[in-house]
Amino acid sequence: MAAAAGRPPEDGGSFDARPQTRYVKSDGVNIAYKVTGDGPVDLVYVQGWVSNLDYAWDSPRLSGVLHRLGSFCRLIRIDKRGTGLSDRGTGFPTLEQRMQDVRAVLDAVGSKKTVPFGSSEGGVMCMLFAASYPERTAALILHGAYARGLWSPDYPWGRTREELEEELLAIEREWGRPLDLSRAAPSLIDNMVEREWFAGYLRNSASPTDAISLWRWSVEIDACDILPAIRVPTLITQRTGDRWVKAEEGRYLASRIPGAIYVELPGDDHIIWGADSDRLMDDIQRFLVSAPPAPTESALLTVLHLDVQGSSSKDWQDDTVRQLRVADGEVIDLQESGIVAAFRQPSQAITFAFDLRGRLDHIGLDVRAAIHIGECERKGGLYAGPVLRLAAGFADCAGPGDIIASRTVRDLVISTNLFFDLRGKLDLPGIPGPWPYFSIGQR
Repeated sequence: MAAAAGRPPEDGGSFDARPQTRYVKSDGVNIAYKVTGDGPVDLVYVQGWVSNLDYAWDSPRLSGVLHRLGSFCRLIRIDKRGTGLSDRGTGFPTLEQRMQDVRAVLDAVGSKKTVPFGSSEGGVMCMLFAASYPERTAALILHGAYARGLWSPDYPWGRTREELEEELLAIEREWGRPLDLSRAAPSLIDNMVEREWFAGYLRNSASPTDAISLWRWSVEIDACDILPAIRVPTLITQRTGDRWVKAEEGRYLASRIPGAIYVELPGDDHIIWGADSDRLMDDIQRFLVSAPPAPTESALLTVLHLDVQGSSSKDWQDDTVRQLRVADGEVIDLQESGIVAAFRQPSQAITFAFDLRGRLDHIGLDVRAAIHIGECERKGGLYAGPVLRLAAGFADCAGPGDIIASRTVRDLVISTNLFFDLRGKLDLPGIPGPWPYFSIGQR
């Protein structure tokens, strides 16, 4: 794998006892990060649930793993918004917002191409980043990661709603103690030093209320539909006896991410600093040495299909194209009474659709919109892929004033500001389905 280039030196380039914590603004939120190690590859480690960059160094086991990663990578770590040293009380984060936080950190440290390394819920965000920004992703590493948090007939390893509520009650009841170390790292349950450190680590990572909210959020997310759009070299590691994420979930990821390498390791610990962590680091190092360059012919894109009725003039279309450029959208196709546009993120498309509906409603025009996210290929300035057909199909299902979204969009933009009402299911010839679709409303 090629060395990272164009990056400035960091104060944490060599490991010391307390690497410097830095901050970057991401959409007005302060995101804490550390950079350590000076290896030739940039690797950003995204931990699951909660974390604390400073407190991590008080565990001999975790700090040892971080030292090892920094021996062959430039290691970039963050505290996600709402946890650790980053801003707290920032509301219910979306997967997109957290992904943009990672991007802001990478921009701040001059990382042009990186390897996202996600464990547990952090893996979902890394998957979305790799699919959305293949040009900035050298490879992808997942450990103890999952695609969906809740049970469904086609994902029988997820939690039921009842199990989720029991977990939330346990978090509230036990916060302040080494919460469920018997599941996170059963090999360390009798290690009093690690037990006490783990309890303090959790307390310093989040308040009880925030911990409960973030746990619920981590279980609600669903990335199943984006897995085929990940086109970068991918390593998936999974402990056979992991008590948080079942081995079947790692195998599921490997079966749906094209070309993924799957390594199942013995042991029961979920966390990366548990038993046999050296073997895990060995596998990661070997993968980074041998991973081929990532292709960038396709990417995960959000397609917005607009249909506007009520005027024979094209003035609205010209103005909409200008507004699209301002909103970081790109026109894919201009139609007789509509526009097909592409965005990097579904929230951008949703915001634009609501704004456009409001503007055109004032001049008596009827807007119908549909939004879907999926893999899109671009060759010679032309876009292709089932995502375009599906967006057009959803648009045909929209009524006057409707903004329709696919289930994939709904699952990626879980937010307290939006609600989704199931409207129906779409079947298209040649595309496996059916595809549920929802009307979007604002609270």
